[in-house]
Amino acid sequence: MDALKKVDIYTIEDIYALPNGKRAELIDGKIYYMAPPNTRHQRLVHLFDREIGNYIQSKKGECEVFPAPFAVFLNKDDINYVEPDISVICDKSKLDEKGCHGAPDWIIEIVSPGNKPMDYFTKLFKYRAADVREYWIVDPTKEMIIVYRFEKETMDEYSFGMDVPVGIYEGFSITIQ
Repeated sequence: MDALKKVDIYTIEDIYALPNGKRAELIDGKIYYMAPPNTRHQRLVHLFDREIGNYIQSKKGECEVFPAPFAVFLNKDDINYVEPDISVICDKSKLDEKGCHGAPDWIIEIVSPGNKPMDYFTKLFKYRAADVREYWIVDPTKEMIIVYRFEKETMDEYSFGMDVPVGIYEGFSITIQ
């Protein structure tokens, strides 16, 4: 009879114990190391942070936008920890000095060549299950944005250059050139 292989389950404590400068996410107890982002990725993060932040400020909104690295503790457990590229949080009670405890209202992930399955599949299902209201997958290589509006159970695709309407804000859209 074969012995069952022991599977290590990591916790948020393990994430905080990583050496300085080493970034990783934790999904269902499995560590996923993150490569440093490239210039195009960072330009997109900056664009979203600026556009969303300016919109919220112009409307005197209650929501806040947080670019990565920003800790999101999706579930009430110690085996899930993510750092979305952009997190928009409208419920201030979810925020403390460590980050966001619970689902952000809107998450944007910018796909890097090495993390496509993570953004397109793993995080898609994790974010949906955690009650994120809206999830954007921005793929610079394909110059496409996939928008999931979980509340309305819709999925739409847009090309760069098109106005992409924001589901959680009526009358707000973003265009990526």
